[in-house]
Amino acid sequence: ISNPLRYSVIMSRRVCWLMVAGSWLFGLVDGLIQAVFTLRFPYCSSQEIDHFFCEVPAVLKLACADTSLYETMIYVCCVLMLLLPFSVISASYLRILVAVLRMRSAEGRQKAFATCSSHMIVVSLFYGAAMITYMRPQAYHSSKQDKVVSAFYTMIT
Repeated sequence: ISNPLRYSVIMSRRVCWLMVAGSWLFGLVDGLIQAVFTLRFPYCSSQEIDHFFCEVPAVLKLACADTSLYETMIYVCCVLMLLLPFSVISASYLRILVAVLRMRSAEGRQKAFATCSSHMIVVSLFYGAAMITYMRPQAYHSSKQDKVVSAFYTMIT
């Protein structure tokens, strides 16, 4: 945004592929860690999940063991997988906002705001809902609320 004429040099194919590979790798590792640890807990009561799908907080409600250490691990993973990317995206959009405010054309500013605001709304809905789901302590989860929140980051966005 700050150097539009250098974009093709900075964002080369190699950099783009590294970003894609890094995203997939971190997502895969995070998902595997959560799945492996979640499946190791003993489940003694009903095996029916009151949710749309097998989301970690919903599955943890069925565990008959202390899950507090695991919840802490999920929180740390969420800081890395949700808070960090959301902060980077927000910082990027802040730079875009500054660049748009410097534009001389009112029509150009309006188009840029329309595009950026819709993008930022979707990003906020996705990351906000995911943070609410995964970063809240287990004691504050209710099935009804979890269903509504998960709909925001899976179906609506």
